[in-house]
Amino acid sequence: MQQRTDEAAGPGRYDAAPYLPRLNAGLAALRRAAADCHGCPLFEGASQTVFGAGDTRARLMLVGEEPGDQEDRAGEPFVGPAGRLLARATEDAGIDPDHTYLTNAVKHFKFTRPGGGKRRIHKSPTLREMSACRPWLDAELRQVAPEVVVTLGATAGRALLGSSFRVTRERGVLRPLPGADDGTRLVATIHPSAVLRADDSDRAAAYDGLVADLRVAVTALG
Repeated sequence: MQQRTDEAAGPGRYDAAPYLPRLNAGLAALRRAAADCHGCPLFEGASQTVFGAGDTRARLMLVGEEPGDQEDRAGEPFVGPAGRLLARATEDAGIDPDHTYLTNAVKHFKFTRPGGGKRRIHKSPTLREMSACRPWLDAELRQVAPEVVVTLGATAGRALLGSSFRVTRERGVLRPLPGADDGTRLVATIHPSAVLRADDSDRAAAYDGLVADLRVAVTALG
């Protein structure tokens, strides 16, 4: 594996690319290399890099925004309440969660501490931070080679579809994955945390909408 140093990215640069191992490295090598990624300042506050996990030959890849507090502590994606809801939604949509690959557009937890307290509150990554982390996501896509990608939430959608993406306008539509030359397709939907945040009166409808969008991916897989 090619060795990199913090200086490889250059002062003030946001770019994970210098930390990637050789092009044909497998997921295990990518995970090890990502643990040392300093491609943007988010590594400074996070406990660790949270790389993707799951079936390494999954036909379906689910891409979220960034790790949350519990994911940052555990070092695995989607292990908190949103992850548990997502597992239930995938099962209700007819997907075996064990046959999916889960990852995030950004691999470090971004947060604020209101009032300087201990509680860490999620903060959405910027476009610059998403762009810096994109090489890791591209590498995962190459290695897993899913047939269908599901983006969860606006940030994940913008990471793969561009800054003009709007999840409320474009969700549930099957389309080609931009830049993919292997026929990979993409479906956008809401993030499971949006279901958890919904008012009690709206939560069931929000959950049903998430399941319906996931079923679009199931139909695409055949």
